[in-house]
Amino acid sequence: MLRLYVFRIFMLTAKIKTLGALKQAGYQSKSIKDELRDNLIRQLESGKNFFEGVYGYEDTVIPELERAILARHNVLLLGLRGQAKTRLARMLTGLLDEYIPFVHGSEINDDPLQPISRYAIDLIADKGDDTPIDWLHRKDRYTEKLATPDVTVADLIGDSDPIKAANLRLSYADERVIHFGLVPRANRCIFVINELPDLQARIQVALFNILQEGDIQIRGFKLRLPLDIQFFFTANPEDYTNRGSIVTPLKDRIESQILTHYPKNMEIARKITQQEAGLLAAQRERVVVPDILHDLVEQIAFEARGSEFVDQKSGVSARLTIAAFEQLVSTAERRAIRNKEKQTIARIGDLTGVLPAITGKIELVYEGEQEGAALVARNLIKKSIRTLFPHYFPDPERLKKKSGENPYHDILHWFGEGNSLELLQNDTDVAYAACLNAVPGLDKLIERFQATWPAEHRLLMKEFVLHGLAEYSLLSKLQLETQTSFKDLVSSMFNFGEEDEK
Repeated sequence: MLRLYVFRIFMLTAKIKTLGALKQAGYQSKSIKDELRDNLIRQLESGKNFFEGVYGYEDTVIPELERAILARHNVLLLGLRGQAKTRLARMLTGLLDEYIPFVHGSEINDDPLQPISRYAIDLIADKGDDTPIDWLHRKDRYTEKLATPDVTVADLIGDSDPIKAANLRLSYADERVIHFGLVPRANRCIFVINELPDLQARIQVALFNILQEGDIQIRGFKLRLPLDIQFFFTANPEDYTNRGSIVTPLKDRIESQILTHYPKNMEIARKITQQEAGLLAAQRERVVVPDILHDLVEQIAFEARGSEFVDQKSGVSARLTIAAFEQLVSTAERRAIRNKEKQTIARIGDLTGVLPAITGKIELVYEGEQEGAALVARNLIKKSIRTLFPHYFPDPERLKKKSGENPYHDILHWFGEGNSLELLQNDTDVAYAACLNAVPGLDKLIERFQATWPAEHRLLMKEFVLHGLAEYSLLSKLQLETQTSFKDLVSSMFNFGEEDEK
């Protein structure tokens, strides 16, 4: 039997354009589920990772999805927003044969050897082996529908078309007056319904026969169309109570339910952000982002997923870190453009520029609404700094419980003598360096604990130390729109207006 990937060569050379030529070439029909299964087996046997670029699912979601395909199941991907559910479904077109033949003019991609529509059956009966055929590329075999409350049965399944009946002078009892909906038009294709619980219950009922018996019913027509469709559904657990539900008989007909999840560690989260961030080459060239800032951006999402002010049922999408990283780069880029600098290194202070990316990506509970989205976002950044600080320098909390040398003594002593430091948001790199180099003890601390850091990144580490000490209440930090001020904590207590709200 000749495989369909060989048929593409036939199409280009022998120009198979009729049913007779297709039969002579040895073509045999195959269901889409068998097609996906056979091509996945070929991928697994070759040792290739078909889902390349999807990180964090290698040992969880992807094996379950592969098992579902091998079992020829319809699939429900269940998970919070921003967990690559739709992306996984879209990737599956790569497991389809590159081209399949269909009857020329068919609205539902009729298989020339197994036609199911009245149009195709009549055409083949009339023309026989001279029936014209066309070829459908796999990129055109994907249909996606977002479930919304206004979706109707006619949208999905179809309805009688009075205009077609009038033009063809047909009775409404003739099935040729049917206007097919999205599902029949997706015959021999992958069909995805996103946010399934948002689909009204009475509309979900219309899918029962399609999933179980593989056929459809339209307006009482005595019509049976054994459709060949691979269904993928996506849903958010939050939707089950807030906006709707998946009716039990429908859920029972979806053979495999696969749970998705957020990245489980920093390394995976960083890979996802770097892959998805839409940065221009000019931005990457102009702005250098050290590893510590990559980690801080990711830590913001981890902190949000554990925050008492953030609605955990809604989830914290991976889009937060992607948008935050893009904002971080653009904040540094804007400063470099204003200062006429060809290249700059992103700073801790640039994290204030990511606030819009955070406030627009989190849903707050009542207590969070009372606090305010901006304050919650600022506190998430502060907690991220506090969480990561002990990964680079001695934990200030542990030092409080121990007697002996304090590696932060020289820094704290300098501030204790009444000195202060002001970092302007739009400082030039020269001014930024002058401010940080004025604080004694920072060079010694970094040389002792982070000697492997590149010299050009050490100014960022100095700033990180000051922010870290402030988050551990060893320094006072006042953060305004255009500047950040650091002072001795004790002296700042006598000026309440300068206290940074914790």
